[in-house]
Amino acid sequence: MIHILRSRATKQKLDGMLETLGVYVKLAVDIRRGILAGGGPLHADCEAALIEEGSRQEDIWGADWIPSTQQIRFEALINIRPHQNNPSMEILDPSLCS
Repeated sequence: MIHILRSRATKQKLDGMLETLGVYVKLAVDIRRGILAGGGPLHADCEAALIEEGSRQEDIWGADWIPSTQQIRFEALINIRPHQNNPSMEILDPSLCS
């Protein structure tokens, strides 16, 4: 289940986002608006949910959250953007990962 978060996630929303993949959550984050969508089977599904909410694609970046280790991996197909100086699945600009 995809949830759009504008503030800290509740346990219920985290559990809902984990329903899809079980051990981690795919995320898409609008870095301009400070909101995220999480819980879809693909980063692109989360990205689409944010675009429906008014986000611009160029402001959205993908990541994974692994609850067992509390780690975030900044890697997703939606991050491949040569026109934004990011030719990799990994987010290369460290300022986007903070």
